[in-house]
Amino acid sequence: MFHVLRSLIVTRLPAAVTCIGLFGAWGVAIDAGDVAYFRHDQGVQDEKPLPNLDSESSLVWRTELLPGHSTPCVCGDLLVLTTYDEEAEALATVALDRKTGEVRWTRPVPSESIEETHRTGSPAASSPAFNGEHVFVFFGSYGLMCYDLEGELVWSREMGPFQDEFGASSSPILVDGKVILNEDHDVDSFIIALDQETGETVWSTPREEATRSYSTPVVWEVDGEPQIVVAGALKLTAYDVSTGKEIWWVNGLSRIVDTTPVITDRGLFLATWTPGGDTTNRIAMEPFEEAVGQYDKNGDGEIGKDELDEGPVLQRFFRIDLNQNGALDAEEWARHASVFERAQNVAMLVKPGGEGDVTETHVEWIAREGLPVVPSPVVYQDVMYMVRDGGVITTLDVDTGEIIKQGRAVGGGNFYASAVAGDGKVYLASELGIVTVLSAGRDWEVISSRDFEERIMATPLIDGGRLYVRTDEALYCFEGP
Repeated sequence: MFHVLRSLIVTRLPAAVTCIGLFGAWGVAIDAGDVAYFRHDQGVQDEKPLPNLDSESSLVWRTELLPGHSTPCVCGDLLVLTTYDEEAEALATVALDRKTGEVRWTRPVPSESIEETHRTGSPAASSPAFNGEHVFVFFGSYGLMCYDLEGELVWSREMGPFQDEFGASSSPILVDGKVILNEDHDVDSFIIALDQETGETVWSTPREEATRSYSTPVVWEVDGEPQIVVAGALKLTAYDVSTGKEIWWVNGLSRIVDTTPVITDRGLFLATWTPGGDTTNRIAMEPFEEAVGQYDKNGDGEIGKDELDEGPVLQRFFRIDLNQNGALDAEEWARHASVFERAQNVAMLVKPGGEGDVTETHVEWIAREGLPVVPSPVVYQDVMYMVRDGGVITTLDVDTGEIIKQGRAVGGGNFYASAVAGDGKVYLASELGIVTVLSAGRDWEVISSRDFEERIMATPLIDGGRLYVRTDEALYCFEGP
């Protein structure tokens, strides 16, 4: 049986949490103090020179680590990330010294079992968050935990298990004294706000229409008020920070969303792609009555897994079989047929403001080429950068959505890490372990690359003139000239 929230299980310790504003008007990132979480800076930091990666002299330190897909989070003098030891089936939160890379503390996760993940996934996929005092980490195999900077547990909140054979990988974000977590799975999807100090629920909103997706929410300040925006299956939705109520939504996204939106002074940028959502290459399910006539060999009025031929439905049987009884009924069939029918692979720019359905009024432009599957785009110096499997780089004009230029990253391969940018450079990390460095601009070029010869799944981190690159074997720290 799958369920979503379990009780608060750890005695809380008193703590003061400072609430810090995160974004200025029109969603412009402003000084957030010590607050940090996945892509809170939109993947851009321009304060100091950054390395080209083609010189060994730029390497400051390398620390061997167990694998994991989480991006390190800057927490004061620490870098905090999560790991998974497959042989021991053990998850952990690890803190390293930012200056030296030395491991300062490691805290095991008391999970009773490890969630299933995609073959390219990891049970240590969600990136930590930091509010200036406490570190928040999430594992789909356990739930949410809050530590102080010494690694002492402040509180924990068990969640799950989730009905999703690809696991849970959305990361927690912080706003207005709350930890926000979005969990979109095959059933019982929800977004929840927890008090940063106590771990208690402030509000929880069901996302009944949402099927599995893995995007991390973003905070968008509109007319002086922060909104939480979630890119989920088929729909982009904004929520009130105080109440969790829907404010507005945009229809017309892909059926699974892995990417995280980007906020700039122009609006919200999003790019999302899943098989079957292109205008010329659709996945469709025949009417249920027709399918029963073709596949229902035992005449029970349902379609069993062993009755199906190889194809899109059999490949996705787990997610369509909502009650997990091994057979598809008319309601389950119709729900997923509708998902396939409505799915659209798009990149888009959304203007701020509005209430209710703003699909027709607030979408500035839509583009449909060069879309990424997993990596989030980065918007830098008035150009939107996207990279998809095969190493295909596509850049769009931020005002029109028109393609500016296309090219290829060094070595090709698949891409899971999101792009990051700063100091006139854009960094793209492939699963093969090659980081391609571009010169930013409309006429961008590949200026250097580095082959780590180690798998890269985690998004790199830029902070204070340093570039942190996580591989399946180690965390690297590079520094600019």
